[in-house]
Amino acid sequence: MKSIADIKAIREKMQGQINLRDNQDAASETRIVVGMATCGISAGARPVFNTFVDEVAARQLKNVKVTRTGCMGMCALEPIVEVHVPGEEPVTYIHVDPDKARKIVANHIVNGNVCTEYLIGDNK
Repeated sequence: MKSIADIKAIREKMQGQINLRDNQDAASETRIVVGMATCGISAGARPVFNTFVDEVAARQLKNVKVTRTGCMGMCALEPIVEVHVPGEEPVTYIHVDPDKARKIVANHIVNGNVCTEYLIGDNK
């Protein structure tokens, strides 16, 4: 950072990310929930969370909220991500990495196609 303008640019970028997470209508929004307890973080959940936030922002998805949660109870399967689409059963993805996160946004969030290869029992 070299100037006040640099600081303002960082602030605006971060404010946009906060808005993606916090300013949505809960009844009609799709929620992406990333397990961010110590087990998830040690398995790589932080870059996964950041990838979801970046993808949602890049695609300007206004009805999608990315949130964090604590332990999801299946530490060996971390990073774990749940996708909650209104009117549908939640979908739980396991062993998610940033590449899988991008595919989940493109296929499941944008096109409505569950990425079955990342589900429990189908994961390789």
